[in-house]
Amino acid sequence: MTKDVLIITSYFPPEIGAASNRIFQLAKGLQHHDFNVTVLTPLPNYPTGKIFDGYGGKFRHISKEKNIKINRLWIYASNSKNKLLRLIAMLSYSFSLIWFFMWHKIPKTVIVQSPPIIVAFTSMLFLRKKNRNLILNISDLWPIAGLELGALKKNFSYKLLEKIERYNYKKAKLVLGQSEEILTHVTSMFPNKKTFLYRNFPDFELPKIEKLTSNGKLKIVYAGLLGIAQGIHKLCAELDYSHIELHIYGSGAEQLQIETFISQHPQLPIFFHGQVTRTALHGLLMSYDIAIIPLLNRIYGSVPSKIFEYARLGLPMLYFGGGEGEHVINDNNLGWIATSGDYDHLNSVITTIKIESLTIERKQAIQDLAIKHFDFNRQLDALKATI
Repeated sequence: MTKDVLIITSYFPPEIGAASNRIFQLAKGLQHHDFNVTVLTPLPNYPTGKIFDGYGGKFRHISKEKNIKINRLWIYASNSKNKLLRLIAMLSYSFSLIWFFMWHKIPKTVIVQSPPIIVAFTSMLFLRKKNRNLILNISDLWPIAGLELGALKKNFSYKLLEKIERYNYKKAKLVLGQSEEILTHVTSMFPNKKTFLYRNFPDFELPKIEKLTSNGKLKIVYAGLLGIAQGIHKLCAELDYSHIELHIYGSGAEQLQIETFISQHPQLPIFFHGQVTRTALHGLLMSYDIAIIPLLNRIYGSVPSKIFEYARLGLPMLYFGGGEGEHVINDNNLGWIATSGDYDHLNSVITTIKIESLTIERKQAIQDLAIKHFDFNRQLDALKATI
């Protein structure tokens, strides 16, 4: 029997990034498992802060993609560093959600993505009827993450966000968390809350691992958002390039700084390749020796989804972000760990990585482990049984 489910998210393709990919995979997976899926999302605008071509001047855009009905609602788009403008952007989408809730029939089962917690709060508040199955999907812990990133301070606003956070957890019948730390945090407030560890496992065709040619330098690649949290600009400045090359793919707030740094240091082997599609990126990543996964500061509850994506590609990783991600890398022998924020240690670890050790057999072992332990469909089957 087909079951209706509504997914409410602030990010969805054609937007790029882990959040967009994660929700798209969930929607597609549920649709393939006999769910009738509808998605509520803003008009695409991330990470540029501008409504994408083809969507401008509209209050609502409706489409059907892979049998998923997608309602894209109006938002005041902005990627400004100004906190007030960011708040206005979130509130504008919240108002669009309220309008939608008033005029449309909402299915019994609703999956709400958080953060942004204000958007999640709007959904939990207006859909809180006792007979509704509200599922909160938490990818990052806010407001704690905002505090650790320096985006928030412990003041009245922070205390208000903590109350909103607590309300969201209280009203959820089931909490999905992408890390053990997230679930521990939720159950510390609500010990009897039903939770489910929902990792951001990818689901794409396995590539064939082939032997790489080498110019004698270790080819390190970073691919993803070029935001403040990732600290790629600082990474460019701190790396020792004696025996390495750094290749960068992506876009975001730091892109101009990175491009300026590269132009001002032409002697350094740093190569910026811009933004490419996820499918194209998978093919390109196979030509590099290792991938680096950095975070400027350790973020409680965060486990970058890149870990699971790169594992499926058979790509060894250098993890530089602290937290639970370190345990995932170490426990599964996926690569190397450098102490978060310690660039001297990062450079020291890089010197221990020998190109000749990056054999096809080693990469194949990583891919085989991903197939066995990071399986999207097996995880989805377990989730399906809980909703």
